[in-house]
Amino acid sequence: MSTHEKASTLSLVGDPAAPAPEKLERPRYAVYENHRTIEGRTYKPGTWYHGLKQSGPDEKAIPVDHWICAPLNVEAETANSEDGTIGRLLSFSHRGRRIEWVMPMEALAGKGDEVLKVLMGRGLVIEHHQRRQIVPYLASHQAPELVIATTTKPGWHESGAFVLPSRVIGGENVRFQDSGRAANIFTDKGSISGWQTEIATRCLGNPVLILSVCCALAGPLLAKVGVNGGGVHLVGDSSSGKSLAQLLAASVWGNPGSFAASWDVSKGGVEIEAASRNDTVLILDEIKRADPKRVQEMAYAIANGMGKGTMTREREGRAKLTWRVLALSSGERSLSDHAAIGGSGAHAGAELRMVDVNAGTRTHRAFDDVHGLTGQDFHRVVNDAVAQHYGHVGPAFVESLIQKPEDLHSAFRQVREAFGTESSQAGRVADRFAIMALAGESAIRRNLLNWPKGTAIKACRLLFNEWLLTTGDGNAEDRQILRGLADFIALHGDSRFSDVRAEHANLTVRERAGFYEVDDDKRLYLFNTPALLEAASGFGKERILRALLGASAIVKVDEEAKGSRRTKKYRTPGGGSSRFYVIDPERLENEG
Repeated sequence: MSTHEKASTLSLVGDPAAPAPEKLERPRYAVYENHRTIEGRTYKPGTWYHGLKQSGPDEKAIPVDHWICAPLNVEAETANSEDGTIGRLLSFSHRGRRIEWVMPMEALAGKGDEVLKVLMGRGLVIEHHQRRQIVPYLASHQAPELVIATTTKPGWHESGAFVLPSRVIGGENVRFQDSGRAANIFTDKGSISGWQTEIATRCLGNPVLILSVCCALAGPLLAKVGVNGGGVHLVGDSSSGKSLAQLLAASVWGNPGSFAASWDVSKGGVEIEAASRNDTVLILDEIKRADPKRVQEMAYAIANGMGKGTMTREREGRAKLTWRVLALSSGERSLSDHAAIGGSGAHAGAELRMVDVNAGTRTHRAFDDVHGLTGQDFHRVVNDAVAQHYGHVGPAFVESLIQKPEDLHSAFRQVREAFGTESSQAGRVADRFAIMALAGESAIRRNLLNWPKGTAIKACRLLFNEWLLTTGDGNAEDRQILRGLADFIALHGDSRFSDVRAEHANLTVRERAGFYEVDDDKRLYLFNTPALLEAASGFGKERILRALLGASAIVKVDEEAKGSRRTKKYRTPGGGSSRFYVIDPERLENEG
């Protein structure tokens, strides 16, 4: 075996506490945390290569010693909890601060340039001419006995710990693993007391701001209680204050300027943003930046918590991105209104997954109480405060949940009683508002929010009831069908319908949708089947009929058609007869 081969297969890390050996065994790598004197020579702290150099086959090998870099320790072997891949936990110091990085072993394949980039980017001091020695040092290092778990996404880990890129709450043998190049969005500044005084206090009397804080804190409770993800969409005119509410929510976990995400990404980009904020909150800025043709699909993805499957070059399925998160979106238009710009019909399911909250027509636009200031001054003061104090409350809330656990299921059931609904669909939205209320009240009990008890429940219930009053407690698909038929009549009442009792056929009608008849000074519209399907696009005939029957909107049916057809036979102008669905447009208005 050549000297180079030995150097790449032997590795020994020096223990600063152990006595120096009388003689160096070569070749080998060694790490000295302090100055070490061996065989009469003193070696400065660092990672060293002690080798042998031979000029020719008959020449005697002479010892060589190369300082490679600052002390670089291999602390443990790592095993990724998602895919089982193996790595190493590396540590070193930079300006008195201990730095850790989980290096996947596959990163050592090839020249290992990516490993050098990460280590140098994080502050490891390296001797440039010896930089190529780092890869064989790490590759040849014997696997440590200690094995720890790693995860590539933040949030709750199967061990019970809560993992963030820069810290692990409630666990020792688990670490966050990334490429080393991703930005850490979970940063902090200022103090939690400063956040409470300058920010939380000014939320009082402002339901939209209280809801935003509760939304940010609810992420860690989703998995504990079993509530699905989704979001709330703050709707209001430009400069109404809804963006400030989002910055305030972002300050719970990190720097508002970098923690907030954007609608201006692809569906895959939204999946990455959601996964990188797992078990916290996803802040999405102005919805007008989203692709109108994809925005509803993106809302579904955020709520469903699972990304699109992809394949490797070997045609094997890659692991899908997963997440549990509540989203806090904003925009001048609702989700369905923005989708309509791209020609997409409103999907009731998307509207339920990203429900509208009024943040534009309150007492002071998005605010109800500006605490004795003008709206402009209030906005400026809070905006300045969130730039000075952030990143403390969210981690402190998780730490308190771990240190002082409570029966969250029981607490959720108690809070949920305040959000009464009749339909199952409205009930799922109520679950979302209730989990936000629970997060706020739990943070109040833990003295993390300096609000009076009941503040969070009152604000969340107020905004939920406003949504319920606007949308209704019925089935969302029923509302969408009835609204579609009502809009169709409003658009085409005279251009595609004519009087069924006329003596002659009306030749000016193109693409006939049916007829109308006047009954007790009220028009009833006789829809043919193609028009019925066109008006409620995206739904099958049976589903449309179920909605119409639920609203008692089909008002005339032949006795023999009461079973499945629900139609009435009419003689049509010009001769002949056909069956139609006879719809009372007034019944369509009762969408709630």
